[in-house]
Amino acid sequence: MNFSTLLSLVLMLVQLWPCSLSTQNHSAQSTDQSFTAVRRVKRGWVWEPLFATEEQTSMVPVYVGQLKSDLDKQDGNLKYILTGEGAGSTFIIDENNGKIYVTQKLDREKKSFYTLRAQAISRSTQLPVEPESEFIIKVRDINDHEPQFLDGPYVATVPEMSPEGTSVTQVTATDGDDPSYGNSARLLYSLIQGQPYFSVEPKTGVIRMASQMDRETKDQYLVIIQAKDMVGQAGAFSATATVTINLSDINDNPPKFQQRLYHMSVSEEAPVGTTVGKVFAEDSDIGENAAMNYSIEEDSSGVFDIITNNETQEGIILLKKTVDYESKRRYSIRAKVVNRYIDYRFLKEGPFEDKTVVKISVEDADEPPVFTLENYVMEIAEGAMIGSLVGVVTARDPDDDDSPVRYSIVHGMHLKRLFSINEHNGTIITTRPLDREIASWHNITVTATETRNPEKISEANVYIQVLDVNDHAPEFSKYYETFVCENAVSGQV
Repeated sequence: MNFSTLLSLVLMLVQLWPCSLSTQNHSAQSTDQSFTAVRRVKRGWVWEPLFATEEQTSMVPVYVGQLKSDLDKQDGNLKYILTGEGAGSTFIIDENNGKIYVTQKLDREKKSFYTLRAQAISRSTQLPVEPESEFIIKVRDINDHEPQFLDGPYVATVPEMSPEGTSVTQVTATDGDDPSYGNSARLLYSLIQGQPYFSVEPKTGVIRMASQMDRETKDQYLVIIQAKDMVGQAGAFSATATVTINLSDINDNPPKFQQRLYHMSVSEEAPVGTTVGKVFAEDSDIGENAAMNYSIEEDSSGVFDIITNNETQEGIILLKKTVDYESKRRYSIRAKVVNRYIDYRFLKEGPFEDKTVVKISVEDADEPPVFTLENYVMEIAEGAMIGSLVGVVTARDPDDDDSPVRYSIVHGMHLKRLFSINEHNGTIITTRPLDREIASWHNITVTATETRNPEKISEANVYIQVLDVNDHAPEFSKYYETFVCENAVSGQV
């Protein structure tokens, strides 16, 4: 054997031996280890790395490896002794040749290596010929564990319409086998269910979007991921995990009115603030993405208004001014709805608004008669003869049928004794002479009632002023009495 070949052999043994073997040579060995290793001629331990495969079952001990001293001349003089973890039970040694056997089934996941000590003794002298040396028997892994998803089942959420390649979530499986030896713990992820919408990275378990999806079409997907050990090779174990993926909403849909034309009606008797009707726009989005505001875009009359019901997302049309059937019977307004929150990424697809036309008919109501004036002021001279004309009130039915009107005076009985009214033409006359000095004003209330519908009544106030006439002679305020002397002279007061 030449020098270079010897050097290569020694270096290979140094790499394979456990680090504890660096001190296994006897005390006579030189301190310059690397130099003497090349030129070494002295005695020492000789063995290769020792491995025992887990899960082996055998009726007889299974050979692991051999310890040997280079002083062993195979004449039976050396005796090999094994101590340490499992010595004599799990591991035994043939004391004659140093061969080590395992006698029990090993489990690498419970114990991955055993630390033992070896000693060689001369049978003749009973003295050690080699220093006691520590070595390790490693338990070699086999693929006896299935992958496990410890965190499953998984739930993930991703915005709808996310671009292809968007990361959704990551699933991770574990394998109890040795990751540093062979492929037993090398996992490969694959998609069992979820194509063509999702994909999974084989080595990392990262789930990604494989296509753009619309939440309004389907908002939840069930994905099944498989993890296989042995890099998916034959004989591999596998496990699966379910991933529920929910699509969260984005504002990618505009509101749309349910109808292009709405018909509504309102009575002319309706007061301001009356609800005329409701319009409704549908938005396929949810939450704040479906929030909308209604407005009136065209209404030159200013008669109507619209407000938004934030709970029902309806547009409520209200009466802003009273309407009159006899003046205008139909209105046409244009209502508009706009998304309250806009996602500018989708504006290129069109405005997030919609419009509709609302036609409103005014319904005729049987209205009470209407006086030409709300208040009448009349005059009459005091002392006028009974039956003198005071004035005339006029009222008419504003409805199309123009029902005849009947007039009457209300309030106190004493007023009826002073005035009367012609029930057909509204002429007011006196029924007694009036005295300004007793009352200079008289206030009466006149009613107008439809003859065809007596329930329809209107009232008007009539203020009558009594004008003064010269109908009273002067009067002294008291009786005067005086005396004069008989001899008073002319001109004396």
